[in-house]
Amino acid sequence: MAEEVQVEKQEDDWMTKKWRPMMAMMYMICCLCDFAIFPVMFTIVQFWEVQAANDAFRQWVPITLQGGGLFHVAMGAVLGVSAYGRTQEKLGGVSSNVPTPTLTTATPVVPAAAPAPTPTYSAPVVAAAPAPGPVVAGFGGKAAPPEAPQPLI
Repeated sequence: MAEEVQVEKQEDDWMTKKWRPMMAMMYMICCLCDFAIFPVMFTIVQFWEVQAANDAFRQWVPITLQGGGLFHVAMGAVLGVSAYGRTQEKLGGVSSNVPTPTLTTATPVVPAAAPAPTPTYSAPVVAAAPAPGPVVAGFGGKAAPPEAPQPLI
């Protein structure tokens, strides 16, 4: 029983390994075409039209913004969740070509500091009482501050 049994790791399908970068590339190509290439081509093609109504140029409307931009919201969700999932896979040590950094839960050792001096307390300073004046009743019968002096008119 001293013989070691070597288990070969099953190679995953190329699509299983590369679907995240392929999704990102597909999204990048869609955005590049819809916002850069197609608007330029659309404008150039309008010059070739020979109709009488060719004097008014139309503007390119991005296809991916139809329906409130749901395509971009969906792709953001797919790419965001897949990036989070890949991070969790790397932290968990699942198949990866890049070495995974090891994380530790050990707390760093902090050198002991000198004991803090004990605080001393003094008697509170009592402010002088305000000059007696007429007490004015405010809203709800509570005491209100006296009125401020008004300038002579």
